[in-house]
Amino acid sequence: MELINRELSWLAFNERVLQEAMDPKVPIVERMRFLGIYSNNLDEFFRVRVANIRRIIGVQKKQIAGFSGTPTELYNEIRKTVMKQQLKFESTYQQLLSELEKHSIFHVDDTNCSGTMLAELSNYFNTKLKHAIVPIILEKSTPFPRLKDSSIYLAVRMLSENKKTVKFALIKIPSEFPRFYRIKEGEKEYVLLLDDIIRLHLKNIFSIFTFDTVEAYTFKFTRDAELNLDDDLAFTLIEKIEKSLKQRKKGKPVRFVYDEKMPKDLLDHLLKSLNLKFGINTIPGGKYHNFKDFMSFPSFEHPEFLYPAQPPVNHPDLEGQKSLIKTILAKDVLLHFPYQRFDYVVDVLREAAIDPKVTFIKINVYRVAAHSQIMNALMAAVLNGKNVTVVLELQARFDEENNVFWANNLRENGAKVIYGVQDLKVHSKLMQITRVSNRQEQLITYVGTGNFNEKTALIYSDISLLTTNVAISREVKKVFRLLENNLDRGIFKELIVSPFNTRRKFNALIDQEISFAKKDLPASIRIKINNLTDPKLIDKLYEASQAGVKIQMIIRGICCLVPGVKGMSENIKVISLVDRYLEHARFFIFRNNGNPIYYISSADWMERNLDKRIEVACPIIDPKIQLEIDTVFNYQWKGSVKVREIRKDLKNTYRRPKSKPFHAQFELYNYYKNKTN
Repeated sequence: MELINRELSWLAFNERVLQEAMDPKVPIVERMRFLGIYSNNLDEFFRVRVANIRRIIGVQKKQIAGFSGTPTELYNEIRKTVMKQQLKFESTYQQLLSELEKHSIFHVDDTNCSGTMLAELSNYFNTKLKHAIVPIILEKSTPFPRLKDSSIYLAVRMLSENKKTVKFALIKIPSEFPRFYRIKEGEKEYVLLLDDIIRLHLKNIFSIFTFDTVEAYTFKFTRDAELNLDDDLAFTLIEKIEKSLKQRKKGKPVRFVYDEKMPKDLLDHLLKSLNLKFGINTIPGGKYHNFKDFMSFPSFEHPEFLYPAQPPVNHPDLEGQKSLIKTILAKDVLLHFPYQRFDYVVDVLREAAIDPKVTFIKINVYRVAAHSQIMNALMAAVLNGKNVTVVLELQARFDEENNVFWANNLRENGAKVIYGVQDLKVHSKLMQITRVSNRQEQLITYVGTGNFNEKTALIYSDISLLTTNVAISREVKKVFRLLENNLDRGIFKELIVSPFNTRRKFNALIDQEISFAKKDLPASIRIKINNLTDPKLIDKLYEASQAGVKIQMIIRGICCLVPGVKGMSENIKVISLVDRYLEHARFFIFRNNGNPIYYISSADWMERNLDKRIEVACPIIDPKIQLEIDTVFNYQWKGSVKVREIRKDLKNTYRRPKSKPFHAQFELYNYYKNKTN
């Protein structure tokens, strides 16, 4: 079976993000922010995926799926690919600085500030910044400090020409200050990075020493982010998570990125102190690092530097209703973020919190905002006497600390907090409100593809179903029962629930299309997911293609399937859409001989989602909502702007318009906007 390597496919996805930064049609500051997204993605990739490859080097000698060489050779290929992308990154950054100059906005550094600027920067440094800086002198007699991989550092080299002596030091760039500082002079505006303000004042910082030159070079490094939870029964899960988070901060470095102009003696000292070897873990770069901060690059009050505003629109069924719950009791409602407002989800919870007929609220949470309206609404429900149960997944990678905070807060306020299922991450997106009216139980059920997070709902494209369908609601109630009682698994006929019946159900749905194709009946599958890596399902899709099933897939990220290969996958086409919104919705459409079957899902087709997580896929039964999902897929499949064709060569070739360009996300916004009129 032919596969594309998972890691190399991911790097191809991140290059699609980089392409957005390179695209001159994208507004300038949005392009700068895409550089930040690219950098942030790459940090996580090294912390997780590359760290995993480093762990298996020397242990696993066999070949890796989709790659003909050893783990070491794959690591080298990753490094080579990242280096190529780094050149594009640096070139794009310089190009964007030149574009800003056309608008009288100039980037300055510590070498070219005017006298007026220096006076203002000196005042800023002495009154605000100075006391946040804690330099560390690197001496042979003292241990090398423990560094944070989420931070950036200046490696300082102090040199005395006469005495030929050299001293090294470290300065952590303080994260509590904005990374960008703006200065206005007449019609011109200047911006410089916090790093350079510190560079300007190095002699002030190290004034007790007498050196002829004091120079500083930026570097950062990335640690292995794996959480290792021990089996000590004396500790609760939340205690194990807190302990493991502390251990993560001590994880082995897997990447060291540094200013390529850093002197060799300083570089050698840092690598030796961090127990790293040159060339294996090291990546030379430019003067500035932690480009993830560029996700907050200022817009300079120039509206044309940003995407045209597309505020979320009202939902025609929910807007202006006195009771959202009564509206949902009357009909199913589909929400599509960020085209429509996420506020409705919070409003449903707020209504439930004060509705005297509501008795229970249950929700399972994977990631929430730091200042979460969802969590505040749940705590309001507790204060109003409702029984609130929150299944909170503590092991949501890089959100563990936020989730621990909310777990403690909820529990202290009287909510029942459950930390998921042993050995299974809870990744489903469920909420259920129990209401009793005229002695009849009413279950208001929410099933979504994305997190209960009002912040990310402004940029992540997700869909959610609000329903009181009895069969669906009863099975969601079963899911909550198994989350509360690990021994109670339940049988699911309506829902597809990992790890219990997902493989079987999707295999059966694909087999059904294969049987139609073999009878010369029209057969097709349309899939929209974020990642496709599972070899068994890929093999089943190859089988379907060979039987004549037409398969269309929209996959934002990793795709290990090789489309368009004669005799294997010639009936499979795959595209990827990367644009201003992060495509995150997951849904499936099986033609079913003219009676199509629709599912929305929290799960990608990856081994972990199928076998190691609680995931829920929910059928869409309402014909109007089915039509809406068809419309979403049709718009994106028709897209000829921001759409790349996925191929084995991983070249991210743009789909070219056959006639008039069709911008899917823009047209979908207009579609939803028109529905409100």
